[in-house]
Amino acid sequence: METTSITDLFNVLVWGITFIIVIFQFFRSLYFVPTKMAYIVERFGRYQRTLEPGFHAIVPFIDKVSDRINLKEMTVDVPPQYCFSKDEINLQVDGVIYLAVEDPSKASYGIVDYMDAAVQLARTTTRSVIGTLDLERTFEERDLVSSKVVEVLNAAGRAWGIRVLRFEIKNIMPPVSVNEAMERQVTAEREKRAILAKSLGDKQSRINVSEGVMTETINVSEGDKQQLINEAEGKAQEILTIAKATSESIEKIGAAIHAEGGEASIRLQLAEKLFTKVGTLADASTRVILPANVADFQGWLRMADLELMADKK
Repeated sequence: METTSITDLFNVLVWGITFIIVIFQFFRSLYFVPTKMAYIVERFGRYQRTLEPGFHAIVPFIDKVSDRINLKEMTVDVPPQYCFSKDEINLQVDGVIYLAVEDPSKASYGIVDYMDAAVQLARTTTRSVIGTLDLERTFEERDLVSSKVVEVLNAAGRAWGIRVLRFEIKNIMPPVSVNEAMERQVTAEREKRAILAKSLGDKQSRINVSEGVMTETINVSEGDKQQLINEAEGKAQEILTIAKATSESIEKIGAAIHAEGGEASIRLQLAEKLFTKVGTLADASTRVILPANVADFQGWLRMADLELMADKK
């Protein structure tokens, strides 16, 4: 009886443990795959399938999840390394890789560690590309280095199930002596540009001053020229006006002389003028032509005739 009870207890214990293991494995065969994740399932050590995001169940005791692959875009730092440029300058270069897994099965079975492989390949490609560039071009051709690294990584990444989105160089650090020489060169170039800009400014200033003086001189000469022209035209107009008035006056006098009684009237007016001038004899600045006999009235008239003949002429 005692042996039977021990056997029964053992059987119950074995079946109980077996039941617990079966239940445990059953729940372990249920998987909830998050978004942007992929689970690799193996059956008896061989690749079976890839579980995509969602709820999945695998066969207990036969299938197992061997790897969990992250499908999100990842950043991988490329540690600093020393690279020699074409002109044999030792540069320290580092960067960062942006990549994403496209084929989870290849990423799991194609290579042991695709991230480390991408870093190593990026370092070797960076060294080879910088070796073809001079020191000054390495700072200008960052895009060239980045595009070449991306091209090489994508060519190799197809077998690894990854795609390299981009590669960025973070720092290019030359030796301290070269860095100081470059700083001195930049300072010299900056001072050169400042001196050149100042000289160009002084030159333009002198040009502007000379152009201003020239413009002022031209304007003054044009003004003087116009003034002389205006004065000459004014004098010419004045002479023409006086000549015209004199001509008209002579014509009128001539017409008056030839009119009836005109000659006697003119002689009378001339006589009045002579008598008026006689009254100004006391003035030293007055010059009057008198007849030989002042008391002779006929002489005065003859003087008036002479004035009249002069007016006729």
